[in-house]
Amino acid sequence: MTPENDLSLSGLISYGCSCREFFYQMWFTDHHPDMCSIHPTERWLEQAACLLMHDYNSTTAAINSSDYVLKNYSLQAIADYIVDEREKGLGPDLKILIPPILNDILNISKTREEGAWARGTLFFVDPNRLSQISFITKIQKHERPVIGNAKHIRKLLLAVENSDRKLVSDGLTVIGITDSEIPAYAVSADFRGDHGFLMLGNKKIASFFDGGFHSTTREAKMVELEELLLDSDIGAEKTTSIFQLISHLVHSASTRRHGCTLVVDLNDIPTPLSGHVLDPPLSLSDPKNLGLADSLLKIDGAVHITPDLCLHGFGCLLDGESITWENMARGARYNSALRFSAHHARIIVVVVSSDRPVSIIYNGVEINAFSHWRPVYQYTPEPMELKKYLNGVIL
Repeated sequence: MTPENDLSLSGLISYGCSCREFFYQMWFTDHHPDMCSIHPTERWLEQAACLLMHDYNSTTAAINSSDYVLKNYSLQAIADYIVDEREKGLGPDLKILIPPILNDILNISKTREEGAWARGTLFFVDPNRLSQISFITKIQKHERPVIGNAKHIRKLLLAVENSDRKLVSDGLTVIGITDSEIPAYAVSADFRGDHGFLMLGNKKIASFFDGGFHSTTREAKMVELEELLLDSDIGAEKTTSIFQLISHLVHSASTRRHGCTLVVDLNDIPTPLSGHVLDPPLSLSDPKNLGLADSLLKIDGAVHITPDLCLHGFGCLLDGESITWENMARGARYNSALRFSAHHARIIVVVVSSDRPVSIIYNGVEINAFSHWRPVYQYTPEPMELKKYLNGVIL
């Protein structure tokens, strides 16, 4: 199998190859902006291409048997990428088996201790590199817990949660606790409650939640908001600053699992809003004030922000006349934002739901909404088919 050159198409991840019996094939999938890494997906596409050639040419395997394999290949695709990267950096003589480690990480993430999900960091390092780690303490050899004992490891994570301390494993048992940096090419699991991140060194590979691995970073990218700000006349420097500020506030609300509304007012003279108006406005370029803004997001109502990074008010009510394209399934926060933005120019409203979706609303339209349009399809039945259908209706 000879790999083909990547087509480098915008918004797509691709993998192509060819061989003597199979002239050419190219696989594509979407490159979402919130992916931790595209490399496991590339491994998945590579495996798909390989299995397709096998099914096409094999005389012993059943045709389409690859379908079942690919549906269950996500964990192995991640393992393949980790093994390849570690061999590039450390050489082929490695002692850690990656697939069992990934299964153990998932089992730990699904295990609660007194009703609480796991928090803290656990990383895996090769036995011959343990001497390079500065341990706070080690566990005696005959008492080291096996990494496959998810309940025991979940209890040990209590010793490192909400701190710089980390559990160290050689892939089989937990060796001890350290507060030093994670070595390059060490596989680590950062448990963050109901989710976590799988990392190789300091690079995110995937996230894990609901008992499986996923490619999402679990952070809203808000590409549409960035495009709106770039198209405005507030200047490149202000665009960067306000986008970073909004991204921070959205991520803060998503992490704390509460909804909020942010009004980004691009007008030279800020639009008056009913609510708690601050006098003078609060500068959010100060880290202390930014922490206060994170807390104000929890209060019912919107926060009012301008491109000079000033908070003009909180607990603001967004009123407006009814519009025909409201969506009653989305609740009061969303529909009030639609109404308000439809009747106020140069205002962007960012609505964060408690279950993590983020809506960017401008001129009364959610610009990052999923399109439910389907092509119109007209089917004219044959006379006999129409007769059968009418008979069925009559019966």
